[in-house]
Amino acid sequence: MEQKPDIFMAMGNTAEVVARRYQVSREAQDLYALQSQQRYAAAEEKGFIQDEIVPMTVSWSKIVDKQTKETQIVEGTVDRDECNRPDTTLEGLTKLGPAFEEDGSVTAGNASQLSDGAALALLMTEKKAEKLGLDIMGYFRGFTVAGCEPDEMGIGPVFAIPKLLDYLGLTLNDIDLVELNEAFASQCLYCRDRLGIDNEIYNVNGGSIAIGHPFGMTGARLTGSVLRELKRRNQRYGIVSMCIGKGMGAAGLFEAA
Repeated sequence: MEQKPDIFMAMGNTAEVVARRYQVSREAQDLYALQSQQRYAAAEEKGFIQDEIVPMTVSWSKIVDKQTKETQIVEGTVDRDECNRPDTTLEGLTKLGPAFEEDGSVTAGNASQLSDGAALALLMTEKKAEKLGLDIMGYFRGFTVAGCEPDEMGIGPVFAIPKLLDYLGLTLNDIDLVELNEAFASQCLYCRDRLGIDNEIYNVNGGSIAIGHPFGMTGARLTGSVLRELKRRNQRYGIVSMCIGKGMGAAGLFEAA
């Protein structure tokens, strides 16, 4: 606490630090947010997303009277992400006020949402998968973590991805797709541009700005997304990377089966 008080900064405030420190404009953030919403909507319309979701029958408490706060338990099947807003416009995004700082640029529109979710990725040896008769989606080739300053925790991938590539003897030219968590437009924009990642291979079906960013599921969801997209494109290598609160970044390399 004495040495690094910024370790206790709220993540939204760290996104503002990144925007100011690295000159990521409000306009650029809003344009990126619009792209995320549009890309996810297009992927869902093409049927790409359904293969990633396991429908579940669940029950929840629903408010039936807003004045009395009366609720009732309802049951239904959850089979799609509810957060995507396909009708998002740049005009609508620009009208939103800052969410974390009075004169800030991070808004509810260019940041990930509060949402619930879970994801699963099953990892085992090739021999075990064959013994169980499972279809192999891909191969886990390597993983690295790196540290950064706590007040700019969102840029952790800037340090983790080069470390991963160096460890495996690869360059970005060898990579076909990159999935990097969209906690905030400011951080994922800076990571993309600082590393020189082509926007056409970056979060190609949208990301957490469109569908939310539940705790503890980022790596598993991005892994499933990148492996399916590699297969659709008949491509080989995909990177999954994310920032980690308090000042870290992680990156993993996956090879399509």
